[in-house]
Parts: sequence; structure tokens; C-alpha cells
Amino acid sequence: MKNLSLILNIVLLVAVGVLFYLHFSSTKPATSSEAAVEPGDLKVAYINSDTVLKYYDYLKNQKVQLEDKSKKIEQEYRNRAMGLQNEITAYQRNVNSMTLGQAQATEEDLRKKQQNLQLYQQNLGQQLMEEEAKLNRELYQRVTAYLKKYGTEKGLQVVLKYDPTSDVLFAGEALDITKDVIAGLNTEYTQEATGVKTDTTAVKK
Repeated sequence: MKNLSLILNIVLLVAVGVLFYLHFSSTKPATSSEAAVEPGDLKVAYINSDTVLKYYDYLKNQKVQLEDKSKKIEQEYRNRAMGLQNEITAYQRNVNSMTLGQAQATEEDLRKKQQNLQLYQQNLGQQLMEEEAKLNRELYQRVTAYLKKYGTEKGLQVVLKYDPTSDVLFAGEALDITKDVIAGLNTEYTQEATGVKTDTTAVKK
């Protein structure tokens, strides 16, 4: 049943670190919406992606739905597999009372059903993988879209992903915007259900 096991423990957010509004080109003139940034004026922050994934309500709810769907799919597969096993057992019990033609026809029918069951299992596994991939894409889009809006509001040029797998070896706590981002993401997610809009970038640490 490996094909039906959840893969959500695989990194859900490979590149949460988003670079935006970073303009160092000396050949391109700056405009009001595209002001040049001097290296000394660069404002950087980071988020702990593991913490964001742990406390983001959208992801928690989506994982519950995906796990429920996985359990339902696994149960459907077990039911079909059990039904086929019962047919095989019945054939083995009655084969001695069958004619040669009946036995051959039954065996051929059971082989086809077994092949169909294997294809069904593969399709279920593929279906789950597609659902997980879709969730990964939506999660990435939600987080990066919010970071871009948050960064614009706070005057940030770079937001990095900070966890044991990242290239960031040290980052001071003053640069940590994880709590702000989690609060803002959850506020936006709540707004989708309530329709009440507030300023999601105004959350204080």
C-alpha cells in the first residue's frame, strides 16, 4: 500500500524565500515604483518555514481533508481487494465440481479482475500524488503572495527561508518575521470564510 501512503512529510515549501523589489541595475533608470536600492539600505527579514507550516491554519485544514480522502480511498481499495479474494476462495472451494471449461473461464475472469485491481491501485496512488502536488502549489502561491504584500508594506527587499536545510547559517532574532507572517496568513485565511477584511500586515510581534 506504499502507493497510497501520504507524502506530505516531503518538503512542502522548497523555496519559500522570495526575492522581490531588488533593483541593482545601473543601466535601468529608477522610477517611482522601481526605486534603486543601495546595498547599505537593503532590508532583509526571514521566516522559519517549519514553524509557518506547523501553524498555518490553511495547511492544517487541507492536510485533514487530504488525510480523510486518503483513508476513504484506501478503504475503497481494501473493499475491492477483499471482494476479489472472496471470489478466489470460492473458486478454490468449488473448482472440483466445475467442468474444465468452467474452471478455465473462471480463472480467466479472476485474472482480469486482478489486473483491473492493480490498475485501480495505481490510479488511486496517482490521484493522491496529484492532490498533494496541487496542495504544494497552492501553499507556495499563498505564502509567497502574502510575503510580497508584507514586504512591500514593511519596506523589505528580501525575505529568506530559515531552517536546518537552508543556506542561512545565522540570522538575528530582530530579522525574524515568522510570527507576523503566521498571524497575517491566518487572518487572510479566516477572511475567505467570513468575508470580513482587515489589514493583515499590521500585526505586531
